Parts: sequence; structure tokens; C-alpha cells
Amino acid sequence: MRAVLSIVWKEFVQLRRDPRLFPVLFVSPVLQILLLGYAANLDVREIPSVVCDLDRSAASRAFLDEFVNSGYFTVRARPERMADIDPYIDGGRAALAVVVPRGFGDKLAGSKPASVLIIADGSESQTATIGVNYATSIANRRAQRIVFDRLERVRGPGPKPALVKAEVRVWYNPELRSRNFMIPAILGLVLMIMTITLASMGIVREKEAGTMEQLIVTPIRPYQLIAGKLLPFTLIGLVEAGFVIAVARLWFGTPLRGSLALLFLMCLAFMLNTLAMGLFVSTVSRSQQQAMFTTIFLVMPMILLGGFVFPVENMPPLFQLVSRAVPTRYFFVAIRGIMLRGAGWPELWPQAAALLILGTALFALSVLRFRKKLD
Repeated sequence: MRAVLSIVWKEFVQLRRDPRLFPVLFVSPVLQILLLGYAANLDVREIPSVVCDLDRSAASRAFLDEFVNSGYFTVRARPERMADIDPYIDGGRAALAVVVPRGFGDKLAGSKPASVLIIADGSESQTATIGVNYATSIANRRAQRIVFDRLERVRGPGPKPALVKAEVRVWYNPELRSRNFMIPAILGLVLMIMTITLASMGIVREKEAGTMEQLIVTPIRPYQLIAGKLLPFTLIGLVEAGFVIAVARLWFGTPLRGSLALLFLMCLAFMLNTLAMGLFVSTVSRSQQQAMFTTIFLVMPMILLGGFVFPVENMPPLFQLVSRAVPTRYFFVAIRGIMLRGAGWPELWPQAAALLILGTALFALSVLRFRKKLD
């Protein structure tokens, strides 16, 4: 135990002697969550749009007023011809266009079906999909109001037709803020990048400096060297997790409904995987530059297949199967469950078990390879 503590102390002394490393370790995670917290926002509001009223009737103006006043769209222009719409869509100045054709008001007055044209920029598929859904919902709501107003005029104060009304209740995230979905995952992103990078670079730096040979000839055993190397990065990871959680809670207002102790426990289970990956990277890398590129190679699939942005359930079956070997898949579920739903151990033990099993396998593989390198 004394040998392990000596190596831990040596690592902290090396970190203290590098003045450039402190901002990377403690300032960079806060900057990352601030930048990603604002940039990684899936909420679509104020979609730049143009409206073209070819009918110029009271009915068309009432429809476009409802469209404009909905709060989802920002009208950039009101061209008088359809040909004038193209420059706005082609130049990226508008993502959606609504055209009310001639005869719109006359058709409604004659109880005939009337249509409007919605043009969307499909190069931004997410904005286009949400914008079309908003516009279609506004059109349907307007059509429903016209029908009921007409029925009320015809029937008078008598019985009204039955209407099924959906009462929507959104649990855990009532405002449907995508930021509440993204920020807990950013904690996993920061932990993953920092711990893999620190573990791999810390050991490879010993190789480049020639001090690894000095450690090998000492009485220190391989497991003591591994423990002494990785324990400081574990403590640093927990401190960084605390920083990120504090910023998420106090700055962005992200809820923390579950147990803080369980959250840190899941962070430890996750770091068992990431530190094992860092140790493995150090065994296949001969320079810090090579370790950095190998880390990037590992991090990208973990982000894409872990459900950071894209739900795992929407992936093809093959990639869903591959994602079962990705630790971030389980950690993202656990961290969002603790922070947003207040989930506890009975709900999250499958994720914890998966992280422990994967982490143990990765750690065993990395330790065996590291021992072989030392021998």
C-alpha cells in the first residue's frame, strides 16, 4: 500500500509541476459544459420563414396571422410572387415558406376543401421536419375552428358535436427542454474524454521521458504501478464530475432529483471502463501524439453509439447489438435517470451491472497487456 501511495504522490507532484495542465483539468470541463449546454440545443424556435399571400382575402390574412403569431416562426419577407421565394430558400435565409393560393377564401366560403402550400428546406432535415409539423398543426387547428364556427352558426345554441380532446401531461421534463436531455450526457462526455486522455498520456509520457524503465527496475509490482497511476485520475475525474454537476444545477437549472451518492457511484463504475481504455491505449501507443489519435478513434464510436444525441432504439439492429458493448449507452441512461427522473438503485441496477461487467473485462484485458509490456 505504501508503494501505491508513493506513486500517487509522484503523479500529483508531476501534475503540479505542469502549469499548463491545471486549466486543462479543471477549467476545460466547465467551459465544455457551458459551450455545449448552449450549443447542443435541439429545441427549434423562431424558424426563419417567408409567407406569400396570393389570395389577399380576409380568410388568407386570418390564417397567416395565426401562423405568424404562433411564436414558432420568424417572418423574414412577404413576397408577392412564388418566384420570389426561391432566393430566400436557396440562399439559406429562410427554412420554410407558406403560400396561400388564389381562391383560398372563396373555397372556404363555399364549404369546399382549401389547401395551402408549405415549402421546406430539406438540407436541414430536423428543422424542416419540425417546421412542417408546426405549420400542419396550425393549418389543422384553423380548419377545425372554421368547421365548428360554421356548425355553431347553423345549429344555433343547440347541442354541439362531440369532440375528443387529448390532455397531455409530460413527466420529468414538462417544458420539453432539450437542454435537460443533453446536459446530463455532457457529464459522461467530459468524464470519458478526460479520463481516457489522462490515463493514456500519463503512462506514455513516462515512456517518452525514459522514466518507465526506472520504475520497472524498482521493487514496485505491476499491479501497484497500475493502481498508483490510475488512482489520481480517478480522484480528478470525481472532482470534475462535481464541477460539471454544480454548473448544470446552478447555471442551467438542470434538475437533480435522484441521489447524489448514487450518481457518483455510477461515475466510478463508468470510470472503471474509461480508465481501462486509457490503460489499453497506453499499451498500443509509443508517443503522446499517437495516444491522442487513438483516443479520438475510441471516443467517436462511444459518442455516436451511446445515445448522446441519437436514440439507440432508432439505430439498425446490427448497431443496436454493437452498442451493447459501449459503456456510454448504459451511463447515459443512468445519469439521465438519476438527474431527470429521480431513479434509484432498483431501476438502475441493470446499467450498473453492465458497466461493472464491461469495465472488469476491459480492465483485465488492459492489465494483462500492460503486464506483458512490463515483462
